[in-house]
Amino acid sequence: MGGKSGVTEQLLERIRTGKQLTMRERFRLTLLLSFPAIVAQISAIAMQYIDASMVGSLGARPSAAIGLVSTTTWLFWGVLAACSTGFSVQVAHLTGADDFGKAKKVLRQSIVGCLSFSIVIALIGVLIAGPLPSMLRADESIHAEASTYFLIFSLFLPALQMNFLAGAMLRCAGNMRVPSMLNVAMCLLDVVLNFFLIFPSRTLEIGGVEVNVFGAGMGVAGAAIATVTAEAIVACAMLAYLCVYYKPLKIWGEKGSFIPEANTMRSAVKIGLPIGLEHIAICGAQILVTFIVAPLGVVAIAANSFAVIAESLCYMPGYGIGEAATTLAGQCVGARRPKLLRSFGHITVGSAMLVMGLLGVALYVFSPQIIGIMTPVHDIRELGADILRIEAWAEPMFAAAIVTYGFFVGMGRTILPSCMNLGSIWIVRLSLAALLVGSMGLRGVWVAMCVELCFRGAIFLILLFMTKYEKINIPKVNS
Repeated sequence: MGGKSGVTEQLLERIRTGKQLTMRERFRLTLLLSFPAIVAQISAIAMQYIDASMVGSLGARPSAAIGLVSTTTWLFWGVLAACSTGFSVQVAHLTGADDFGKAKKVLRQSIVGCLSFSIVIALIGVLIAGPLPSMLRADESIHAEASTYFLIFSLFLPALQMNFLAGAMLRCAGNMRVPSMLNVAMCLLDVVLNFFLIFPSRTLEIGGVEVNVFGAGMGVAGAAIATVTAEAIVACAMLAYLCVYYKPLKIWGEKGSFIPEANTMRSAVKIGLPIGLEHIAICGAQILVTFIVAPLGVVAIAANSFAVIAESLCYMPGYGIGEAATTLAGQCVGARRPKLLRSFGHITVGSAMLVMGLLGVALYVFSPQIIGIMTPVHDIRELGADILRIEAWAEPMFAAAIVTYGFFVGMGRTILPSCMNLGSIWIVRLSLAALLVGSMGLRGVWVAMCVELCFRGAIFLILLFMTKYEKINIPKVNS
């Protein structure tokens, strides 16, 4: 079927039709769905890594400007992703039930619903772009660049929303490959645009020959324009593939209403609202962490930002496997297969803990080199490496939290996991960070983060193993 690998589709079809899968086939399906999702996640964070490293070569101030607003951009990303999830999980359930007609109906309504929502969020972003650096207590030297970066980001939020929606719909229907390929293309396009927009015109030596290279010399603004342009181009391509070429969900040329219906919107709100509120609360907590870190100075802000980006390269595989877990859970729910649902929960969580545990070891060993790629400033590199080594210890338990959360999202059960995330970060992380920052500085903030992630992973593992899947009242999807 359009865009799906034959083996992946065959195995998903066996879930939908009630056929048995051997343990080997379950692991194979998990791998087939996880690998392209991991590639997509890594390419997404690579865009931030590229921006940080290219801007980092300009010095500490531009790096701090982007780092200052990074937690706020994640807040907006999370809210948009929650909106998409409210609709895409419905599609996962419907495709699991082999009802592609209703899935297309949900898709049409989701386009209007998500686009309208993203326009409102974009307007909010535009309004707060100016005062945001002051609200975060940053040094005045980085106010202008930070505001400009966030303003450009906000203006293109509707394009980002369509990217999220199209990618989520394809993944929940079982197509991981196309979103992965397009996200890699987005990363490469971002590199090219950064090369021309961030730096001024200069002379480069290529193969012993001096070449004059055009550059706009826009610095931080150039990084923002490059990123949002790449996102907009890929959003158009992703949406076109979903609606025009992907046969299971193709709506181009077919009759159907785009007007949102009450049942679909209620289901979207029921699934997406807890996720959205959780993202707001968690990112609000992260913004408070930025509020705690900002008075420590430009070096601490930049080191914190670089370390977050570097560490994300470690946990992005967890989010990729988490997306596979969401797809598998949604398909099993739609097909009414609780025993298979439990099995995939254990497989995905265990796999993620193994992968991220190994990456945590690599993060600990190579942290100086990883930070060194992004900045030539010695003080930033030293501090960044120290806090990365603190965080490396938490990676396996962070994996457990990420994937179990994604698994329960696929089931449509979002309230309890969202509350668990919320309570962990607000009660454990923030209280410890406030307690330790005075005596340990930025290192204390990251010790608090490490402790909190281990605690969060533990409570999610308890949830995973204590849930009685056979007694779950699997809801029918309204459409």
